[in-house]
Amino acid sequence: MTQASTAHPAGQAGPEQPEQTDRGRPPGNGLPDVVRRRLATVDSRLDRWSWLATTVIVAIAAVLRFVNLGNPPGKIFDEVYYARDGWGLVDRGVEWNYQDDGPSYVVHPPLGKWLIGFGEWAFGYSDTEQGVSAAGHLITTAPEVGWRFSAALIGTLSVLLLIRIARRLFGSTVLGCAAGLLLALDGFHLVLSRTALLDIFLLFFVLATFGALVLDRDARRRRWAETLTTGPNPGHPSGTDRPVGGWRQWPWWRLAAGVLFGCACAVKWSALYFLPVFVLLVVFWEVGVRRSAGVRRPWRRTLLDETPWLALAGLLMVVAYLATWSGWLLGDEGYYRVPDAQRWPNAPLSDTPVIGALQNLIEYHKAAYGFHAQLDDAHTYQSWPWQWLLLARPVAFYWSGEGPCAAANCATEVLLLGTPLLWWSFLPALAALAWLGLARRDWRAGAILLCVAAGLLPWFWYAADSGRTMFAFYTAPALPFLVLAVTYVLGAIIGAPAATAPERTPETAPTGDGDRRLVGAVIAGGYVLLVALNFAYFYPIFVGEPLPYDSWSNRMWLDSRWI
Repeated sequence: MTQASTAHPAGQAGPEQPEQTDRGRPPGNGLPDVVRRRLATVDSRLDRWSWLATTVIVAIAAVLRFVNLGNPPGKIFDEVYYARDGWGLVDRGVEWNYQDDGPSYVVHPPLGKWLIGFGEWAFGYSDTEQGVSAAGHLITTAPEVGWRFSAALIGTLSVLLLIRIARRLFGSTVLGCAAGLLLALDGFHLVLSRTALLDIFLLFFVLATFGALVLDRDARRRRWAETLTTGPNPGHPSGTDRPVGGWRQWPWWRLAAGVLFGCACAVKWSALYFLPVFVLLVVFWEVGVRRSAGVRRPWRRTLLDETPWLALAGLLMVVAYLATWSGWLLGDEGYYRVPDAQRWPNAPLSDTPVIGALQNLIEYHKAAYGFHAQLDDAHTYQSWPWQWLLLARPVAFYWSGEGPCAAANCATEVLLLGTPLLWWSFLPALAALAWLGLARRDWRAGAILLCVAAGLLPWFWYAADSGRTMFAFYTAPALPFLVLAVTYVLGAIIGAPAATAPERTPETAPTGDGDRRLVGAVIAGGYVLLVALNFAYFYPIFVGEPLPYDSWSNRMWLDSRWI
């Protein structure tokens, strides 16, 4: 099924309401159509055309991210920290300062740096300042390729994830590919995908967690539909209060989400802002499916049935997080790993086996949290959360006046700037999404809005409470959900196919539906084309291509705010 609508077609669950099912129907006689629609899901595993379209979009994203990945040369912006930390992890198991020959003090968990380090291990690493040079284990390339490779790979995979998630949410290959293409053609995402920073990894694991929860939602609905169609096990004491099944019917995707979310937290702690939202989504979706199935007291049954699974997912999250610290835990060279009267004489550390290591890890976390809580140093490119979606203060990762550029004066820059037309669509799209979500009581709109809120609103609190130093790239984990908001609105503009809209057939559809969809498709397609043209215009300052100074200046649309 490929339908480009955000209405509730067959194959898409609509608003969750208590369903008046025929409880007296004998098992095995099938489901009422309305219940079947509410429990229906999109299953695209065998849709070859859908995967072909996905492959084309992902290939575009890969070309944009991998071509000339070694440019600009050297470590740009915070690569000076993360590229070095990544090499220390793959070389010694902990972040290491080769100049001082001692452990580095770092304030972010290690997973993102491990991933950067894997690229350095594969393709080589060089740091003349610290006296380090190593050939790649797969092939030796420019060292910049080594420390940027993992970011480019993860950035490309995040486009793949968004396409499949959007297709599953909206039941439309067209909308799924539109979402992926918009992300692939976003300058903000492109720059992060070509730079050895942590935020692209955070974006990926948060999005992957959401995708796993959407798959969990669909799997649970299919399980309920099968149980209601075939009838419950007569000997099972729960009756129709829950579907039955063995270990194969466990919520494996929810448990996978726990592992993925642990990985997100192991990149940056700011992933924790999404935790209450993800838990709420699981609870709301489980309540909704029980209402659709006619379960009495759906809230009570949900809390009783799902709390143990949520607890297990939480445990897996903690285990996954701790696993990323294995280099620190299993050795004794890490910062704060063991008591050291010379390096950290006042730190309350323990040398007790196992328990002492965990106590010292807690002390390390306290010290890192103290750094983040007191981070208020002024920075040229700092900005406030209310400026981010307006692109009021992008971050310059690299600048040079060198050429060649076929002009007397040149400019070469890597600017962390979202594609303006796309980003300036986010606020109107969020407003439209809220209105459409309320009008249609659409769970998809609520899920997208909650995830956007989790990615942005906590930073408003920090800005009001402590004036913490912040940067535009803190927006990264919210970016895929902002793109989903735009995609939702594009789907609403296109409208629902007559044959797939609820309670509607081609014979009963209002006259003119086809013309309306054609006009909507032209508008949506025109918008995506304009975003692509806008991206192409700014592409040189996303990837550090030399420009004549006047051409570079013409791209500074907000003048000094972008310089």
